[in-house]
Amino acid sequence: MMSLKHHDLTDAVINAFYHVYNTLGSGFLEKVYENALVYELRKRGYTVAQQLPIKVLYDGHVVGDYYADLVVNNCVILELKAVATITTDHEAQLLNYLRATRYEVGLLLNFGPKPQVKRKIYDLARQNR
Repeated sequence: MMSLKHHDLTDAVINAFYHVYNTLGSGFLEKVYENALVYELRKRGYTVAQQLPIKVLYDGHVVGDYYADLVVNNCVILELKAVATITTDHEAQLLNYLRATRYEVGLLLNFGPKPQVKRKIYDLARQNR
């Protein structure tokens, strides 16, 4: 089986996500889950940046800003949702964040009625071809 980039870290994040979900359940605003997940990940020894500002570049020019919900160990972006279900728009949003940054791995975590996890990658080596 092929090894996935940042596999150990993403597995640990997903484990923490389910721990928070099983403790809080669904129905809270995203910010509640964000704060709980930050607490849980830091408690487990991970470095977590919350609402990290990231510049979006186009042709070398800043054309916008966005704030990553969480960045863990300075290598994995977490996009959090508290919606009925993850949509293709949510997945596209995370892929765009990966394209606009130096990060190659992202997790889309939904604290909705049914917990959902999507792992996305964007190979920076392919971008530079």
